[in-house]
Amino acid sequence: MALKPKEMFGIEFPLFAFSHCRDVVVAVSKAGGIGVFGALHYTPEQLREELRWIEAHVDGRPYGVDLVMPEKFVRDEGRREFGAGELWAMVPEGHVRFAAELCDRYGVPSLREGVELRDTAALAWSEQVARQQLEVALEFSPALLVNALGVPPADVVARVQAKGIRVGALAGRVRHALKQKEAGVDLIIANGHEAAGHTGEITTMVLVPQVVEAVKPVPVLAAGGIATGRQMAAAMVLGAQGAWTGSVWLTSAESELDPVVRDKLIAASSEQTARTRCITGKPARHLVTPYTQAWDAADTPDPLPMPLQTMATTAALTRISRALHAEGDGARQLVTSPAGQAIGLIHQVRPCRHIVQEFRESFADAVAQIADGGFAS
Repeated sequence: MALKPKEMFGIEFPLFAFSHCRDVVVAVSKAGGIGVFGALHYTPEQLREELRWIEAHVDGRPYGVDLVMPEKFVRDEGRREFGAGELWAMVPEGHVRFAAELCDRYGVPSLREGVELRDTAALAWSEQVARQQLEVALEFSPALLVNALGVPPADVVARVQAKGIRVGALAGRVRHALKQKEAGVDLIIANGHEAAGHTGEITTMVLVPQVVEAVKPVPVLAAGGIATGRQMAAAMVLGAQGAWTGSVWLTSAESELDPVVRDKLIAASSEQTARTRCITGKPARHLVTPYTQAWDAADTPDPLPMPLQTMATTAALTRISRALHAEGDGARQLVTSPAGQAIGLIHQVRPCRHIVQEFRESFADAVAQIADGGFAS
């Protein structure tokens, strides 16, 4: 029989917190869950520094690292990933111009001369960079390594597991989950339609029991729309053995998210998120703003495949992020962020330890009420 996540990682409560912020990762792990650090957009040198800090502050508690090794990435006929220069030659000037003119229309200041984004934008989503990040991660002692897009390569799974590190992967459809099981992962995250970032079309309530049945005995975590312990309890009634969460940590006290973006998320409703291809080229749920609406209009350029769309828009998105506190509110109107539908349940800034405690308390209340015959009216 496969180990449950609590036993697998020696944690008190099977709450997994995905975050690009090291402080969130540490706080959740120390509170009895497990923080998972998102490595995307970090250079190997930066990632090494972040993981060194995490291990110095996590007090021996388990934590994880999330990498991106997408199966669908622009490649040549021999399946070779193109280099940065080759990729930039594929980016239509019209897409770059559209993004720049959108910023101009809202009065967003241009970038100063000398800001170089080309190689970072081109390769951030590539397997070659992810493998460099993997080498860094293996210098440390994470308990879990997760691949966020697609099936992790067989050699990666074997090498990571040989180090005693568990391997997890996200799946938005049953057939994707079956591929993950065939690849030998230790843990599958059933990522429902409500989730932030890259997500599929099947809701968490429907996806989780299907994946649980299809991949057993491999343990499954539920993801998508979960921001409370009651929701976590519901997911576990469906057969999940824990919850993978993300949006709820964006507005935590430890989050490094710019206060402008944080306040937009707190003020937003669940209806103010939508799946869009305008950020990465793949459908990903983000906060709806004039920026996403402009790209999703019928008379605008069609989004490019990964990573070309990211490359075409990196300069514009960087202009927006660097102008959030400048005069005028153009950048503040345009700025978007990955955001799941769970943001409709988030109304204030709270420390991570309080969020974990509220999860545990409302989870226990839900379990007790189910055992007592259901919720009171």
